Amino acid sequence: MNRLTICLALLLITGCDTAPEKDISTKKLPYVGHYDLDYSQNNGVQTVDTVYQPIRPFSYLNQDSIEVSNKSFANKIWIAEFFFATCPTICPIMNSEMRHLQREFDAMGLSNDIQFLSFSIDPKKDTPSALKEYKKNYCDSCDNWDFLTGNENFTHRLGIESFKIFSGREDEAEGGYAHSGAFSMVDPNGYLRGVYNITGFDGSVNKKEYRRLKEELGILIESLK
Repeated sequence: MNRLTICLALLLITGCDTAPEKDISTKKLPYVGHYDLDYSQNNGVQTVDTVYQPIRPFSYLNQDSIEVSNKSFANKIWIAEFFFATCPTICPIMNSEMRHLQREFDAMGLSNDIQFLSFSIDPKKDTPSALKEYKKNYCDSCDNWDFLTGNENFTHRLGIESFKIFSGREDEAEGGYAHSGAFSMVDPNGYLRGVYNITGFDGSVNKKEYRRLKEELGILIESLK
């Protein structure tokens, strides 16, 4: 991504949603998730560094039956969700919001720098061919949005432990699964930098969280320059 593209993207991302007095170049995003403390001694002085854990390695089939892994999306910013294609409640709303984000960022010239990832929590029904049909409802021809299917138990743990998004079987929930309507943002080095509760359990859309994701994406892009 060249400097001109970055500058234009930042203007488009923040121009309508951020107060003029805010300077995103002075902001820093936190790291999110589990961390270890690294103790060291230097000239008799003990220092403590916080070492965050990256997203754990994963491997899935995408909607084209191609095996992909975290390495397939290296050096890109990820926007991720956990969903299932037969979800009768919030998933269509989540994916409509994801489509809006994908289109906005593509219009900014960021399609090669941002990867959208939709992890299925119901792989028994969400085969690659089923996900391929499902994807047509949102971005039939886009290359930077993958729908992924794989081991169910691993996916539930991945969502909770790495992406900080809850998903799991729930017999009383509509469709048999309960899950968060949040999106997670991961930096190009594989570290979680934000979780955004864009879709509520009641199907409502939190526009403030949507704007926060866009603003913090701008901050992340600025920090990578």
